[in-house]
Amino acid sequence: MANVLLTISHITREALRVLENSLTFTKHVNRSFDSEFGRSGAKIGTVLNVRKPPRYIGRTGTNLQVEDAQESSVPVALTTQAGVDISFTSADLGLSIDDFSKRFIKPAIANIANRIDYDGLGLYTQVPNLVGAIGTVPNTLLTYLMAGVALDDNATPRDGNRAVVINPLMQATIVDALKGLFQGSDKIADQYESGNMGLTAGFKFNMDQNVRVHQVGPLGGSPIVSGSNQTGSTLLVSGFTAAAALRLKKGDKFTITGVNAINPQNRQDLGYLRTFTVTADVNSAADGTASIPIYPPIIPLSATTTANHTVTASPAGSAPLTINGTAGQKSAQGLAFHEDSFVLACADLPLPGGVDMASRVSDKQLGLSIRLIRNYDISTDRWPCRLDILYGWAALYPETACVIQS
Repeated sequence: MANVLLTISHITREALRVLENSLTFTKHVNRSFDSEFGRSGAKIGTVLNVRKPPRYIGRTGTNLQVEDAQESSVPVALTTQAGVDISFTSADLGLSIDDFSKRFIKPAIANIANRIDYDGLGLYTQVPNLVGAIGTVPNTLLTYLMAGVALDDNATPRDGNRAVVINPLMQATIVDALKGLFQGSDKIADQYESGNMGLTAGFKFNMDQNVRVHQVGPLGGSPIVSGSNQTGSTLLVSGFTAAAALRLKKGDKFTITGVNAINPQNRQDLGYLRTFTVTADVNSAADGTASIPIYPPIIPLSATTTANHTVTASPAGSAPLTINGTAGQKSAQGLAFHEDSFVLACADLPLPGGVDMASRVSDKQLGLSIRLIRNYDISTDRWPCRLDILYGWAALYPETACVIQS
């Protein structure tokens, strides 16, 4: 039977299908959007809003204590328009969709999917929790179980929507470490034969070559808290080496003596120090002081009644900071996370006139929208095309994720 001549709508739908199947990290994150999703004419800089469910304090006793349901939202800026430009002949349009997909669509979409996943995995910089040691590839299941503990301690749901994304070396190491557990059950046999962890320790394990590598900042000196009773998303410190210089890099992590983590639901002291992540590069002043942007914000139990306490107490004046790692150390940043830890937002690009064909396919359930524009070059009898997707990433609940260092 002769092949049916492919149309641009066939090609665009196939591109969306291949993209969804090619994503690794992205397919495990939140893609719930506000009413602006799918609107025509979005462009770089467009902002969508993703709602965060409210948290409540609760009450004891019989007296009614009504709490306002204060929904908040996270703005997600559509910062990246990624795409691939390809060209094919009139004869290529006579191929079956499978052949056309193999020759043209899959290679192009692999590039786009790689870019989306790479950008998303950069959100490790927003995650405060961490397990493992810099320079040591995790080789016991305990490291991954402790990542699960970090999620549990932060009231992360156990609803089947937890995942782990690690790099090839981390995956090979843990599969080899657990090979002694091999026996004839189907799931373990599949792990042994495929080299993939699959569903293990409460996580859906995935390997992604786009797992980011973090390099600790230059540091210098012995930073201490500058002034007691600090709260909020900025910490003033002193004690860096006296010079105006880069000290901490976005994604560096530290603890503060005397500042413990709490469970966000029951507000119980967890008995260990709260880890903070640095959310932007930090330069010290000439006198060694610095202002460090942090997550989570410091909201002590002694603060005004709120459902969003994060720590047992504000840091004491002159309390020392302990930076994770030494200056310049590099570490792969695997991630254990819940679906709601991160969000990918996507919106429709406009369809231009004055071209041979233009098609756009979007799916709110998938949270993806891809556009294909085709024109005709009479001098070469070819059809130059461009594939585009417009997207943006944000951390929705980064405290429900955990960095796995390697």
